[in-house]
Amino acid sequence: MPSEHLPLRPLWLCRRCGQPWPCGPARLALVSEYRDDRVSLFLYLAGLLHEAIEDLHRLNPSTTGDVPDLFDRFLGWPIRPQA
Repeated sequence: MPSEHLPLRPLWLCRRCGQPWPCGPARLALVSEYRDDRVSLFLYLAGLLHEAIEDLHRLNPSTTGDVPDLFDRFLGWPIRPQA
């Protein structure tokens, strides 16, 4: 579906809104999709984090990004308390 907020690889930006992926709408969709299986959500995101680190490093090894920032981007948001 063209309206989905999916990653544009190897840049890891949202194909729809251009924000770093997972963007807000992608996060909402992921939480909804994995609402009954939080462990699978973390495993899925951990795999994507690994792929993103590889892709971004391959594009430009000197500016791959700060690993803690990438960790927070992919895995930090689902563990924060919800308001």
